[in-house]
Amino acid sequence: MNKVFLIGNLTRDPEISQTNGGVSVCHFAIAVNRAYTSQDGERQTDFFNVTAWRVLADTIARCVKKGSKVAVSGSIQIRNYEDNQGQRRTAVDVIAQDVEFLSPRNQENGGGDFYEAPAAAENRAPKKRAALESFDDDGDIPF
Repeated sequence: MNKVFLIGNLTRDPEISQTNGGVSVCHFAIAVNRAYTSQDGERQTDFFNVTAWRVLADTIARCVKKGSKVAVSGSIQIRNYEDNQGQRRTAVDVIAQDVEFLSPRNQENGGGDFYEAPAAAENRAPKKRAALESFDDDGDIPF
């Protein structure tokens, strides 16, 4: 099983592009603090490159920026490539399957609200409650 869960902060603004086939792809990186500190009292941090595809990619590019806190679940993918000097390199990427936005929106806009995809917020209709049906209660217990 290849599954990873990470919570961290974006280290740069997300970069969105499209493949030749028109599929959206978003690349970003997150910094994740380790649960412990080193002997000198400093907290260690790991950095992960994350890739998201399609609708998730569009939503991420629209809703987060450098410094935003996110929870990412997905899988790890290892790729090999050759750098400019001809050296073979290995890169480890996280392929996002789900991303939750954990940072409050812009503090001047009411703070404490959490990110929501703009289209979802605009198209959301108030939920209607089902009407209660009246019934005849003669006081008898049915059992």
